[in-house]
Amino acid sequence: MYCTIAILNAVCFLAQNGPSPDWEKKVTEYFTEKLKENNATNWVPSLNDVPLHYLKPNSLVKFRCMVQDMFDPEFYMGVYETIDPNTKTRVLHFGKYRDVAEWNIGDIHGCGEPKRLETEASAGHQLISPNCSPPLDLNFPLPGEKGPACLVKVYERWDSFKVNDTLEVYGILSVDPVLSIVNNEERENSSSPLDPMECMDTVEEQRVHSPPASLVPRIHVILAQKLQHINPLLPACLNEEESKSFVSSFMMELSPLRAELLGFLTHALLGDSLAAEYLILHLISTVYARRDVLPLGKFTVNLSGCPRNSIFTEHIYRIIQQLVPAAYRLQMTIENMNHSRFIPHKDYTANRLVSGVLQLASNTSLVIDETLLEQGQLDTTGVHNVTALGNLITWQKVDYDFSYHQMEFPCNINILITSEGRSLLPSDCQVHLQPQIIPPNMEEYMNSLLTAVLPSMLNKFRIFLSLLRLLDYSISDEVTKAVEEDFVEMRKNDPESITADDLHRTLLVARFLSLSAGQTTLSRERWLRAKQLEALRKARLQQQKCVNGNEL
Repeated sequence: MYCTIAILNAVCFLAQNGPSPDWEKKVTEYFTEKLKENNATNWVPSLNDVPLHYLKPNSLVKFRCMVQDMFDPEFYMGVYETIDPNTKTRVLHFGKYRDVAEWNIGDIHGCGEPKRLETEASAGHQLISPNCSPPLDLNFPLPGEKGPACLVKVYERWDSFKVNDTLEVYGILSVDPVLSIVNNEERENSSSPLDPMECMDTVEEQRVHSPPASLVPRIHVILAQKLQHINPLLPACLNEEESKSFVSSFMMELSPLRAELLGFLTHALLGDSLAAEYLILHLISTVYARRDVLPLGKFTVNLSGCPRNSIFTEHIYRIIQQLVPAAYRLQMTIENMNHSRFIPHKDYTANRLVSGVLQLASNTSLVIDETLLEQGQLDTTGVHNVTALGNLITWQKVDYDFSYHQMEFPCNINILITSEGRSLLPSDCQVHLQPQIIPPNMEEYMNSLLTAVLPSMLNKFRIFLSLLRLLDYSISDEVTKAVEEDFVEMRKNDPESITADDLHRTLLVARFLSLSAGQTTLSRERWLRAKQLEALRKARLQQQKCVNGNEL
């Protein structure tokens, strides 16, 4: 791998050999080719893994992140010339990929370039700086977690990136201390009686958009790509030839692997194999298309019958957390519902989008624990939060609050609701837990599950769940006709209880059953198995309804 200290020199060389219109394109091509050599991407240090103080300034780094906000574009000098006042020597400089221009010698003659877009990106959560007063709020969606945050500066194709996109970027790391000095001076001077047009930014906006580089480094993007998934065990792009061979070899061992995963989840769900089947289907579900406003492929499961005031639901979340790349447990207490910020809103004073719990990356597993809900009064915030959860489940969208209007942001979140009775939130499928095992020590039993499974097997489970949701799926005309005839027959036999919703749900179950077996088309066998699972699930709910009269 080429020495990191030579990165900017290489860029400078390309720039100074004639500031032609295509020199910037050559920079991108240069690094694209270099990163293809001998798995060079693995050698580039990652800001996600390496502490900032170990990284060399102005070196090439990579960063996996979610776009949380997009700031206004900023101008920079693409090419400029300095004149030494003593020797009258003219030196050509370029302003791209750096925050601070070399301008302190003599006169400057420069030409402006198109704007670059600045985005706020994160891979972690709340950080508080002991050296900042007041503390610097890095505006992460989820409370209690830590990780790096960056200001990512994009020069090309910025309109192809959107809020909540997950990206992998390669760029020049900028942590110039001058940034902090300049920003502090600007804030101090902002209280002076200057021309209003020279002081368009408020103090709060300057503080938010120009945090200390030691806490929030800048990355000047050379290459950026949207991620199909965020599982590091899978190839980044599944369409390449090497990736296809990986997928085909993995699919050959799919059947025994599914059986292992089913057994593992059955033990986790206290011996309930039916609930384990539905949990697998839930974990590989994804929104694959939208028909008007209806998201197709969402499969929110309500796992009812969970023990109240037990650590069971916490451990179920811990197991899911070990199986998927991104997960969050939302404890549905009156306190959380009334005081948590679920919906992102626009702060016009700071000119930033203030994040909320429901600003999540695509395919995040959200476990809503309703067993913690007790009697109490929801205030206005609580009612809005419950409404937001309902909209997320039903429509897979979150309405961000821009004060004067709301803006819909579509999402793709896997939602599992754990509850004692039927959830007060909507769901696509309710499965009532029927434990076959009552362990004397629940915590010891649940902890032993994760320690017993081999790390290599755990990694296979992770690949299984991520890979299958990326597969294409179709239903042949012949099978479609057979399903329609079957449904008509079901309606004749039981017109009271069989509805169009039942057909939609059974087709979803059949889809995910097929994919979980590595089959990308629906077969007659999988359709019959889906009908069988649905019949068992409904019979269990009916049985529970007869027992206590309140379970549907």
